[in-house]
Amino acid sequence: MSRVLVIGCGGVANVAIRKCCQADDVFTELCIASRTKSKCDALAEALKGKTKTVVTTAQVDADKVDELVELIKSYKPDLVMNIALPYQDLTIMDACLICGVNYMDTANYEPEDTDDPEWRAIYEKRCKEQGFSAYFDYSWQWAYREKFEKAGLTALLGCGFDPGVTQAYCAYAKKHEFDTIDTIDILDCNGGDHGYAFATNFNPEVNLREVSAPGSYIENGKWVEIPAMSIKREYDFDKVGQKDMYLLHHEELESLALNIPEVKRIRFFMTFGQSYLTHMKCLENVGMLSTTPINFEGHEIVPIKFLKALLPDPASLGPRTHGKTNIGCIFTGKKDGKDKTYYIYNVCDHQECYKEVESQAISYTTGVPAMCGAMMLLTGKWTEKGVHTVEEFDPDPFLDALDKYGLPRSENFAPVLVD
Repeated sequence: MSRVLVIGCGGVANVAIRKCCQADDVFTELCIASRTKSKCDALAEALKGKTKTVVTTAQVDADKVDELVELIKSYKPDLVMNIALPYQDLTIMDACLICGVNYMDTANYEPEDTDDPEWRAIYEKRCKEQGFSAYFDYSWQWAYREKFEKAGLTALLGCGFDPGVTQAYCAYAKKHEFDTIDTIDILDCNGGDHGYAFATNFNPEVNLREVSAPGSYIENGKWVEIPAMSIKREYDFDKVGQKDMYLLHHEELESLALNIPEVKRIRFFMTFGQSYLTHMKCLENVGMLSTTPINFEGHEIVPIKFLKALLPDPASLGPRTHGKTNIGCIFTGKKDGKDKTYYIYNVCDHQECYKEVESQAISYTTGVPAMCGAMMLLTGKWTEKGVHTVEEFDPDPFLDALDKYGLPRSENFAPVLVD
């Protein structure tokens, strides 16, 4: 029996909450909290009669620690699931520390205001020291390690699919398939079609900032940064087919390089169609991806936030998205003194996701791992105190839960490698 507070009620939270309610033997009580309580109320109403989980709702501004503390102290959860925006990771972690409650999220911290002088000084120092310029990194949350450990609490970072399941795949490969791993290529393919000329499959603000940033990868323990979208490869994905994919910076590279230090190279690739890239480049060229506020007819607006308001809500894409996703990891290394290759991945169908939880597969592949990660913490499968990423825990019960709750793994022991 457990009581869980979920902060957020967007596309990913919708999936995670519905999946929690499928496991009502673990998630006996659940509170959905968001800035817009009406969205929480609508979801709670939709779940009535479909679960034994007792679902309640609350209003909270996750930017304000005092509001979070008041809610957490009132509800007294065993775990806070942060499925809000990555901008709010630190305020929610602060509130969990004050209240003595375990924490988890699906994406690492990044600032909403990238022009803030205090943040900018720390960011520019990190760029020089580490060699990559993405706005998001783990350093801000890793700074909480000692605080959580001393408090006897666990903070689980980045428990979606990528990051999240991809790191569990790495831990699984290390535990069961390899003595040493030489290279890791993480491949994220979305073969879905929503019918729009341009739309993003998750929060547009976060998505477009991530994709338009310079790419980077780990080579011999060091970051190598490249211009955005400058490395392209083609790959034939199981159940999807041939797709163009591009090398991006992605957060799990940072933790994997730390936790599997023998790896010589780690890369992340994501597929994009030409229409998406053309629209994104045009928007970038005219300044619509900027996070710097501007004055327009007497009002201050942030261009990328205005763009977000114009684009389709990712949560609305479910009924019109067809096709499949394929996300996984390709490894090279050695086992028993012999060279070995291995590919572990998941294929997920957009329409099947919609039939089950009224969501497209992008939100599904993030929301299901969030629920399974919460289950690991609540059932005592993962107990390490402090601040941790997924690959630091035993992958076996987590992957077994994913198999059971909708994201089964597939394996290929002779995969085509990415050059």
